[in-house]
Amino acid sequence: MKHFLTEDFLLTNDFAQTLYHRYAKDLPIIDYHCHLSPQDIAGDRRFENLTKVWLEGDHYKWRAMRTLGIDEKYITGNGSDEDKFRQWATTVPYTMRNPLYHWTHLELKRYFGVDQLLTPESADAIYQQCSDQLRQDEYTTRGLLTRMKVEVVCTTDDPADTLEYHQQIKRSGFNMTILPTFRPDKAYAVENPVTYNAYLEKLSAAAGVTINSFKSLITALENRIEFFHSLGCKLSDHGLEQLYFPEDKQTFSAETIFAKLLKKEVLTKAEVQYIKYATLVELGRRYHQKGWTQQFHLGALRNTNERMLRLLGPDTGFDSIGDFTQAVALSRFLNELDSSNQLARTILYNLNPGDNEVMGTMIGNFNDGSVRGKIQFGSAWWFLDQKDGMEKQINALSNMGLLSCFIGMLTDSRSFLSFPRHEYFRRILCNLIGRDVANGELPADEKWLGKIVSDICYHNAKNYFNF
Repeated sequence: MKHFLTEDFLLTNDFAQTLYHRYAKDLPIIDYHCHLSPQDIAGDRRFENLTKVWLEGDHYKWRAMRTLGIDEKYITGNGSDEDKFRQWATTVPYTMRNPLYHWTHLELKRYFGVDQLLTPESADAIYQQCSDQLRQDEYTTRGLLTRMKVEVVCTTDDPADTLEYHQQIKRSGFNMTILPTFRPDKAYAVENPVTYNAYLEKLSAAAGVTINSFKSLITALENRIEFFHSLGCKLSDHGLEQLYFPEDKQTFSAETIFAKLLKKEVLTKAEVQYIKYATLVELGRRYHQKGWTQQFHLGALRNTNERMLRLLGPDTGFDSIGDFTQAVALSRFLNELDSSNQLARTILYNLNPGDNEVMGTMIGNFNDGSVRGKIQFGSAWWFLDQKDGMEKQINALSNMGLLSCFIGMLTDSRSFLSFPRHEYFRRILCNLIGRDVANGELPADEKWLGKIVSDICYHNAKNYFNF
């Protein structure tokens, strides 16, 4: 019987262990998509205690606690930080076989040197030990990033953002690359015309453009792209149920639909989809012009619980995998940009494992030899960034494309304690390859397979984004 969380955790044979320890373990981290707070990095925030750094904003943990029947007071409510942590510690033993169990103990061990299992009995001692460490200088936000050998962080930022904290970070001379990412979801969130018009006012002020037409909307977004680019931005990101492509483009006019929006008229479903399509195509052309990479996170069914949305707001743990149709419209959307040779580097993230092979084959349709791995099947995302989900994504990519060109893992997290997820991914990758070697399905060529592993874990991303 093997022990839990040893140095060879998840590595089931000698070759896998060699790959991980010699070629993956000590590589720096490029976290090219996350939701960390630039303000926290700029101010080098010092967290008051373990609850503040570990439980705030973590809807993965919140969902588990609710499932166990824990009152919302101890999740997002007004319970004390100590009591919230105790409730989480009560939950952890019940999370076995959920990735939360692995992540929890990896994070305690890697950041704080805690080897104990988190249980109700160990909770108070662990809380005190970790909270004491968080008061030390090397446990500020910058210290936590440095501890994990993070080299690049790309945050997620609205086009109307001033990026003042990114500018502050630059001026501070912090020896780490912290870059903004352009996330224009609100610029085409047209389902509610009232809130959309309120957003247009913010965007208009930020861009210095009066937005009174679809053309002026694109001009405003173009101005913000220039501003983001001036601060080192190299990526955009978009969260969508699916990409859209109109069956008959002649039926619609972006200017006509936009005029309805300005009058706060509710659009039809077809009009909503068309304005999203039209906006994204225009943005895609500008990303290509700037040499950016565009990311599309596809397939999430968000805010499904209206009662809890009213009580707690969005991003509080009431989303799920959706079952949207992806292939046809995605193919046509990418083709429209490619037909004029304006398709930027693109990463497609899939949330429904039933679409893994769709994405694995879609990327091959638009890899044109101009860039190594130009179109990427992004790492297993959200509900899938666990052992089974990662293995399925890696296997689909291996079978349908070239795993060797993959740009690897990211945290997609709001927590400064999430970076052991890169270790988790690296171990899973090494074990899959090591298992194939043990089975005689791959040659035991340590040097070559070690190169492929280190490329996936670090070098491919560094070269792909030109950081």
